[in-house]
Amino acid sequence: MSEAPKLTGLARKLILDGLLTQENAIKTQQQAAKDKNSFIKQLVVGNVLPAQKIAVAASQEFGIPLIDLSAIDHESLPVDLVDDKLIQKHHAIPLFKRGNRLYVGIADPANQIALEEIKFQTGTNTEAILCEVDKLDTLIEKILSKQDTGMDGLMDDDLDDLEFSDADEDDKKEEADTSDVDDTPVVRFVNKVFLDAINKKASDLHFEPYEKRYRVRFRIDGILREVASPPLQMAPRITARIKVMSKMDTAERRVPQDGRIKMHISKTRSIDFRVNTCPTLFGEKIVLRILDSSSAQLGIDILGYEDDQKQLYLDALANPYGMILVTGPTGSGKTVSLYTGLNILNTEDTNISTAEDPVEINLEGINQVNVNAKVGLDFGTALRAFLRQDPDIVMVGEIRDLETAEIAIKAAQTGHMVMSTLHTNDAPQTLARLVNMGVPPFNIASAVNLIIAQRLGRRLCNECKEVDNIPKEALLEEGFTEEDIAEGMTIYKAVGCDQCDSGNKGRVGIYQVMPVSEAIGRIIMQNGNAMDIADQAKKDGIDDLRRSGLKKVKAGIMSLKELNRVTKD
Repeated sequence: MSEAPKLTGLARKLILDGLLTQENAIKTQQQAAKDKNSFIKQLVVGNVLPAQKIAVAASQEFGIPLIDLSAIDHESLPVDLVDDKLIQKHHAIPLFKRGNRLYVGIADPANQIALEEIKFQTGTNTEAILCEVDKLDTLIEKILSKQDTGMDGLMDDDLDDLEFSDADEDDKKEEADTSDVDDTPVVRFVNKVFLDAINKKASDLHFEPYEKRYRVRFRIDGILREVASPPLQMAPRITARIKVMSKMDTAERRVPQDGRIKMHISKTRSIDFRVNTCPTLFGEKIVLRILDSSSAQLGIDILGYEDDQKQLYLDALANPYGMILVTGPTGSGKTVSLYTGLNILNTEDTNISTAEDPVEINLEGINQVNVNAKVGLDFGTALRAFLRQDPDIVMVGEIRDLETAEIAIKAAQTGHMVMSTLHTNDAPQTLARLVNMGVPPFNIASAVNLIIAQRLGRRLCNECKEVDNIPKEALLEEGFTEEDIAEGMTIYKAVGCDQCDSGNKGRVGIYQVMPVSEAIGRIIMQNGNAMDIADQAKKDGIDDLRRSGLKKVKAGIMSLKELNRVTKD
């Protein structure tokens, strides 16, 4: 094949050892380039080969010693010799030092730039030690998290010293005036709640006043859990503290307010919160959304797309123009899906602009705009401005009205790639919703290339999940086919252990990825409804959300109980 000369020495080694076919090697290398991963990283995240086999082959091919990171004392690593940014940038970590020689753990033997930069910074002679990429990932994340946040110390002694600022302010020297709530116990309590939420990987924080009690809840893996119940008398002071931190009007308690908080954990790390207050019967309820920019760097293979669904998404991204719509309820991962696509398209020769309310993920190389209705900067205004700025790709946070829909579709018809979200239950209903907004059916059929409907479900913990013996009749009622059951599938249930949360650990996406085929386009132009579109999508071989979720259950990724929580027949 003409691509063969492009293969690296490691790829050839894996082919000769019978661990990889040439076709898979080329495909993996191409995907790695798209996702901006190394070849080794792509082999692992794409579930092509186990990290251990790759490391052994790489060690033999390059003549570099291999070390098992689980066998070394992580506390004794000389990580203070190398800047955190350099560790993160090159995915390399110092393991030990002998005289003037520093031994550096890397997963990619071809990464000589890392060794040179570390050598220049430390003034030592560097030597590579090969590590398994998954173990190196885990170690670096653990080391940087511990060094960067200092969570343990913060939660005990330094809660008063955390710095906060309005996330929309450029001047970080301007600190929030806390004179209105000069209350050390309240300050410490709020700071501790924020840190606990970050530690527990919560997505949202709820502060809720009731007649006889006050509670704090975290949303973890999509489920709300009560984590604290402070005295009711503290409610007004907690509310005032959070409103001051987010630069809200503390005297105004009758109308909802929006704000943002930037929490400076260290000199190198900060966390953003989106804040909203809402007046209730017994006081103001406050909800904070933790904005996590790192989620856009996960890569498409981590999100949970089936192979055919991932290819449909990548094919749509490869189109020079047209519209990609992502739909689902709040908190279903729509923004992460869009930004994963934008990250793939984010190259030096591409002009990408986004309008969002608010910007949740910061990504270098993309021009991001926060819409602000108070000053007249809505989605429609931002879109019109983008079209005068020589765009290649435009992302609109949400299509809420006819004006925004018409401008976005016109942009998609005139040589631009447009990406956006809608709040509908599935892909067919998205097309019907655009028609109901007043968009002409012909424009929808000609502009929309792909619709992705999605949900997020909790992933089973691999350490404790157990076989769930469900009768065949019940499985058929749940939607499994005779063929599924005949294949001897195994269904698992959540149990719970010290490694997980009630038998679940993390979340995984369930998707309906529906291209707008010619047949679906005809149905739209003939004013067909969502049911007609859904029937045609089924004929086209497109899995609905339920069927896609059943595949996750069949693969042992999710329990049937969890699938029933997030989807319905």
